[in-house]
Amino acid sequence: QFQLVESGGGLVKTGGSLRLSCAVSGRSAFGRTLSRNAMGWFRQAPGMEREFVAARGLNESYSGDSVKGRFTMSRDDVENTMYLKMNNLRPQDTAVDYCAVREGRVALTPTMWTDWGQGTQVTVTS
Repeated sequence: QFQLVESGGGLVKTGGSLRLSCAVSGRSAFGRTLSRNAMGWFRQAPGMEREFVAARGLNESYSGDSVKGRFTMSRDDVENTMYLKMNNLRPQDTAVDYCAVREGRVALTPTMWTDWGQGTQVTVTS
């Protein structure tokens, strides 16, 4: 099982930027290293369902419609870390952001992901 720890959340004004990091350790339930797994970011605002933000697999990458052109996800399979650079932040981006890992290809549905971090709060003020 993978262990994930997010960092980098905080309070920022509209139009500002943040970079989230997610350090990953361990192996999958099948004993595979992180490089063979999909990595992703999700977020959950108060009273809302968890929402897909961005994800990268071996040869694929996806971003949610609400963050395209503003958020960029990257992964470093040597350092076992994934990042989410968030630019031009808006109040509606306020949420707890989670990183996640799953075997195989990217999935857009949160329930398809098996390993999660504890979450980091992102708050954007107007």
